[in-house]
Amino acid sequence: MKSYELVAETIRGNNPGRTPVYGWIAWNLDWEHSEWGDYKKFEDEYEFDMAHIFGGPYPFDYHKIVGMKKEGITITPQMLLDMPLQPVDRMEDYESIRKELEYYRGERERFCYMQTPGIFECLSDPLAIENHLLYMALYPDEMVELYKRQAKWNAQFAENVCELGMDMIHVSDDWGSQNTLLFSPTMFREMIMPGHKVIGDAVRKHGKFLSLHSDGNIIPALDGVIELGYNLVHPWQEAAGMSYDLWLEKYSDKFAIMGGVCVQTALGFGNYEKLESDIRRVFSLLKGKRWVCCTTHFVQEHCTFEELKFAYDLIAELRK
Repeated sequence: MKSYELVAETIRGNNPGRTPVYGWIAWNLDWEHSEWGDYKKFEDEYEFDMAHIFGGPYPFDYHKIVGMKKEGITITPQMLLDMPLQPVDRMEDYESIRKELEYYRGERERFCYMQTPGIFECLSDPLAIENHLLYMALYPDEMVELYKRQAKWNAQFAENVCELGMDMIHVSDDWGSQNTLLFSPTMFREMIMPGHKVIGDAVRKHGKFLSLHSDGNIIPALDGVIELGYNLVHPWQEAAGMSYDLWLEKYSDKFAIMGGVCVQTALGFGNYEKLESDIRRVFSLLKGKRWVCCTTHFVQEHCTFEELKFAYDLIAELRK
């Protein structure tokens, strides 16, 4: 079975007995001076089954946003609405994505998923997250208009990527704090969910998988995640109070999860005994389920290559 088939069947709930493996390892580490010289060689050695692809157009005039911030200008919702979004249909902006698909899907036969903007997170960049949360309460009408406009742009971006042959659209939209949502469940349902529905409907037209990335505890939003038709959630963040028992009991028949190697509590702290215990425990709970073994976020710079190798040697043993 090819890697892209293994991942697809696992997401559908038909895991054949071999756990798909991936890891967010490309950033933060000094790969050039490692024994591999390139993170792609590490991916090959440990037979990663997925590829996380970035690139394409950016919705805002990045240089204008940066310039305004340097001048100390606080960007308001109305100011952002007055700024036109950047073109989404210039196919030359997708050239790097084509090349990544040729390499990972064509040559490596891996399951490819594309990083795309969400509704909340991408607007927190120009607005600043503290102001963004404030604006949701003070200017709900303007924020809803911003979200609607963003959803339309995101949906077209997702459709363009689907047409290139991507297996899954990965919507990055951090909603959670360490204990609960950053905003109220009512705000989530009334303000955030409609935009995600627009994106999800666009992806489903092309018959592709849809996944969500959100850090933190998003338990109050999970019913909405199901309604929106997400096929996979990353990470299922145990360190933020989301127990695997909860997923197994209530949600494992609704969507797959990706994660299990926690960069917040286990990987990168030099405690090999705890790291091994955590990985073995998670495999004992999730192996054979709708689970892709992966880091919960990008491996942090304090993680040594020796520790990363230790973790993936163990994962390679347990995945079989």
